[in-house]
Amino acid sequence: QNPDITITDNVLHFRAQGHGAKGDNIYEFEIEFLEPVEPKPVCRVTQRQLNITVQKKESNWWERLTKQEKRPLFLAPDFDRWLDESDAEMELKEKEEEKINKMKIESRVPKDPFKHLKKGYLIMYNLVQFLGFSWIFVNMTVRLFILGKDSFYDTFHTISDMMYFCQTLALMEIMNSLIGLVRSPLIPAVVQVFGRNFVLFVILGSLEEMQSKPVVFFIFYFWSITELFRYPYYMLSCIGIEWKPLTWLRYTVWIPLYPLGGLAEAVCIVQSIPIFSETGKFSLGLPNPLNVTIQFPFVLQIYLIALFLGIFVNFRHLYKQRKQHLGPKKRKMK
Repeated sequence: QNPDITITDNVLHFRAQGHGAKGDNIYEFEIEFLEPVEPKPVCRVTQRQLNITVQKKESNWWERLTKQEKRPLFLAPDFDRWLDESDAEMELKEKEEEKINKMKIESRVPKDPFKHLKKGYLIMYNLVQFLGFSWIFVNMTVRLFILGKDSFYDTFHTISDMMYFCQTLALMEIMNSLIGLVRSPLIPAVVQVFGRNFVLFVILGSLEEMQSKPVVFFIFYFWSITELFRYPYYMLSCIGIEWKPLTWLRYTVWIPLYPLGGLAEAVCIVQSIPIFSETGKFSLGLPNPLNVTIQFPFVLQIYLIALFLGIFVNFRHLYKQRKQHLGPKKRKMK
């Protein structure tokens, strides 16, 4: 208990009270080292033993530990940690060989001269999208607190310009996946981007009657909340940083938000069908003798089925990603 350990004049002084071969007693010893050592030893006490680490002043091999030629009776070498010159040379040689092999492997991989440019582009893209969707989310939240339900009816006129910008820019995600800038699969990116843009540009953008519907608020709100965590996660990944709370949020918040967003989009489409039927907008009449008209409301009904199939495809993709990033780590067999 309470060991007193000091080094003066290259001599280690030890004194402590403990229970040993002589029972409860005060134990003490001195060791004079062969060559100079640092005067500040490091001591670690455990339940079974006491470890004292002494650092040499100069890194070289000693002929023996103590200045006296005859080893003290209470000292014994720990052969599990023993290392002589030949062992050290072998260890150094193995490390050098490992380093050389690693360099050889790296040299075989062709270096990408545009690596930093690509990384900079991805960081900027994700940053711009994060700022855009953050503006949408904050603006909608503030208006909701101030105006209450009244903010539902003019969401489109207030937010649409920024949403147009963000969703148009999102087309780059398809291009990024297509040319291999990111490892994300192409199909989920296509399903999400074209699905959102269809609702935004074709349904909401072309029908003034739909722009004042409360469902617009929920569509924009669910979209923006999801992206508040997705884009920062990808931005930090570009520079090799993983923040565990953000990783958890990125692969968890989509579980309630993704189905809710899909449901809001479906409600929007259902509400637009009578308007398209009445106006005949986007319906296509074929020339005689066929005399057939392709009704756009029928196309929307087909799209509703595709919408839920797309939700299923993306849900399965995101679930696999969640298991990969948040699931239990598999231990490697030795």
